[in-house]
Amino acid sequence: MCGITGFWDIYRQISANYLPIIVQQMSKSLIHRGPDDDGSWIDGEVGIALGHRRLSIVDLSPEGHQPMISANGRYVIVFNGEIYNFPELRKQLQSLGYSFRGHSDTEVMLASFCEWGVVEATKRFNGMFAFALWDRQERVLHLGRDRLGEKPLYYGWCGHTLIFASELKAFKAHPDFQPEINRDALALFLRFSYIPAPYSIYKGIYKLPPATLLSFNGASNLHPEAAPYWSVREAAESGVSHPFNGSETQAIAELDTLLKDAIAMRMVADVPLGAFLSGGIDSSTVVALMQAQSQQPVKTFSIGFHEKSYNEAEYAKAVAQYLGTDHTELYVTSNQALTVIPKLPSLYDEPFSDASQIPTFLVSQLARNHVTVSLSGDAGDELFAGYNRYFWGRNIWQIIGWIPKAVRHSTAKALTSLSPQTWDRGFAAIDAMLPAKLKLAASGDKLHKLASILAVPNPDVMYAGLVSHWQKPEEVVTGSSELSTVLSDRNLWASLPDFTERMMYLDLMSYLPDDILVKVDRASMGVSLESRIPFLDHRVVEFAWQIPLSMKIRGNQGKWLLRQVLYNYVPKELIERPKMGFGIPIDSWLREPLREWAEDLLDESRLRREGYLNPQSIRQKWDEHQSGDRNWQYYLWDILMFQAWLEVNH
Repeated sequence: MCGITGFWDIYRQISANYLPIIVQQMSKSLIHRGPDDDGSWIDGEVGIALGHRRLSIVDLSPEGHQPMISANGRYVIVFNGEIYNFPELRKQLQSLGYSFRGHSDTEVMLASFCEWGVVEATKRFNGMFAFALWDRQERVLHLGRDRLGEKPLYYGWCGHTLIFASELKAFKAHPDFQPEINRDALALFLRFSYIPAPYSIYKGIYKLPPATLLSFNGASNLHPEAAPYWSVREAAESGVSHPFNGSETQAIAELDTLLKDAIAMRMVADVPLGAFLSGGIDSSTVVALMQAQSQQPVKTFSIGFHEKSYNEAEYAKAVAQYLGTDHTELYVTSNQALTVIPKLPSLYDEPFSDASQIPTFLVSQLARNHVTVSLSGDAGDELFAGYNRYFWGRNIWQIIGWIPKAVRHSTAKALTSLSPQTWDRGFAAIDAMLPAKLKLAASGDKLHKLASILAVPNPDVMYAGLVSHWQKPEEVVTGSSELSTVLSDRNLWASLPDFTERMMYLDLMSYLPDDILVKVDRASMGVSLESRIPFLDHRVVEFAWQIPLSMKIRGNQGKWLLRQVLYNYVPKELIERPKMGFGIPIDSWLREPLREWAEDLLDESRLRREGYLNPQSIRQKWDEHQSGDRNWQYYLWDILMFQAWLEVNH
């Protein structure tokens, strides 16, 4: 796990003597991603400079140093990540006559490029990676990213200089970088709480999409198209059209075998290794299969909160005790969690407001005190239908879809004719007269959400509403218009006719890489911890799409098949409970310990002076939240994370 950066001064306007100074400054900004070693490689004749920061995981010797040059001298690489199947590739290459001086996956990558070419070699890699590969013979710079987007890679033109880096902070160390906020991308951020690829918060700077290669060959082609070498969509369409036709018992055995192998590959390290454990289905499965293949107790880590509604630590502890892991837990006070907030603007480099970023950082920090690598259970929800919207979203549409639009609109209007707090008072009065088992779980906010669903024209618009915060962000961000995203693709209806499968696909294309994986990468790398995600082995992803929905969703419960695998290792009673998010009580914090901090950032005169946000709707939501009339925590957290980022970065 490392940080990579570099640039190509196409017209050689920068003095050759200045190139190493600039790239070293850029590389230094990424020291948290690689505190163990650093290196740079310069070719002044063509104006190219590559920089690397190393977190040593496999082959701790100097033979793993980067930038690394291929044995034949043609290629130079800087690489972030891990190629888990490099031992198998190494054997293949040795049988073809290649020899190796060290034991790193980087050296195997270079030999693979020499033998099979850039595209074919990349297809053979099973891992998480972002790389920049300079072809000295053809004078082409190749940028590549792993299939699901575990490792980040930004790129863009700053004048006549092409710059790339693992994080945006490296761009700021280059003298040609002149940041300008992309208001259209900011509007997307307010909708989703993250900025989806290929956009970034800055104009002209982009994220390389997952599973693509981008090849620059100089002045003759300054803006090449990213070329996919693998496709989530093809995996989904192929799996749906050619489903697994074995029995449930066979499916359970096949998934068990696949996951065991994916996890075993990710347990290879020359440094201490452990796992995050929340006690939920996904992390418990990963830890159970790790422990089944380990002769020593696996080191596991959990974060607990004293607020019971947010605390899963007791469940994680029970799973750890049953499996016999070496478990460490930390109960976090609100004061400890609040100390993370000032770090967030620098940690994430662009506005990012998934509030679980705070506990993710804290559990990463806890793990780093004991290990250098930690496995996680991320992506289980997207692959095996774990989110609530997957199994009730379709049910809702089946109920309301046949109702005439006029009736749905009038019903929605009636529901919103009363304020959420009025509904809440009504429910409270009724609840007082009902026995505990008949208590109403509804709330005014939920009824207003239902009203917004009733008014939509089709299920895909309903999904877009479910995953959106600010429904009309262009009215909040001055001078903006929303950019197109994967959610705009209406061609999915033909290839993925099932609404639930479309939701799962869209989450894999955007929410997973641009929210979940960004959160995990920046939080873990912020403390120099490598995080590995076994569910994102592309073989597991492809198999998951072959599994019919009937083996994922049973009744109103998701992840049926994954649960059956887990029950082979952990008793059902330790696992079965209502799903909890990895969250924190932002709603109450904004009314108490964070109120003064937030009030300053949301000051109306300040918002007008900065000129990015229209304060009217923001102040209205702030006042309603403070009074307790509404819970606008997620909307307000979006605004606060942008404001905090703006304060630090501009």
